[in-house]
Amino acid sequence: MIEVPLTWQLAKLGLSIGMVLGLGAIAVRASPRMAGLLAGYPLGTALALFFIGLEISPLFATQSAVHTLAGFTATMALVAGYLVAGRQPGFKGIAGGLAGGFIAWFAVSTVLAQFNFTRLSGTLLTLCAIAVFSLLFRSIPDVKSPASRAFSLPALATRACLATAIVFVITWLAHWLPPAWAGTLAAFPVTMLPFLLILHLNYGFAPAATVIKHYPMGLGSLLSYTLCVSLTYSTLGLFWGTLAGFATATLWLLGWMQFSAWYQRRAT
Repeated sequence: MIEVPLTWQLAKLGLSIGMVLGLGAIAVRASPRMAGLLAGYPLGTALALFFIGLEISPLFATQSAVHTLAGFTATMALVAGYLVAGRQPGFKGIAGGLAGGFIAWFAVSTVLAQFNFTRLSGTLLTLCAIAVFSLLFRSIPDVKSPASRAFSLPALATRACLATAIVFVITWLAHWLPPAWAGTLAAFPVTMLPFLLILHLNYGFAPAATVIKHYPMGLGSLLSYTLCVSLTYSTLGLFWGTLAGFATATLWLLGWMQFSAWYQRRAT
């Protein structure tokens, strides 16, 4: 195992906390629709793949990113497992949801790890999974809830600490795992899952289920980011490849917002 310098660990800690708190603060001031879009921004995946590349090698991160494209299917299985097993309120529902989610995630991840995915096959698999899970989730009612408590300072701090801990675990495990498993771990919902838990605890299962309902369609920015860095890490390097990935994810978000606005105008 490669010894990781303390400066890299401190950078990982600062970036993880700063990015979650920063986007959380923006989401408080933004519209609910914008807050939902920001929740799907590639924070956890970006941090995990960047530090995997920094601590191990850009080539390993590139190979992992290819498997991350397929790994988003396991992430959707996780939220589906949470949906099935976490219907009760409070800590009991959260515990049941986490148990069901992790069982589903591990089962699907184990299957995915048996295949050698390419960029095309990994992307197509997740696109098919998005269609399937969106269809399965479409009957979930939309329940609105005030986001003040979910985006309060204590909630944001808790979310940042949980997300940071998950990033550290993922990058630590990557030293011991092959690229297939490291890439699947990088697809884990690092920032979305803590937000889901806070929402469930404060407002009950129904608002959390609403987040799950719209989660599959929010994976576009994650897919575009991961596809971009899988192509640019080896050519541009980690830093510029990461910037290119964020630029691609941002362009996708802007394009999706324009399309959604056009579709709503046409529908009315």
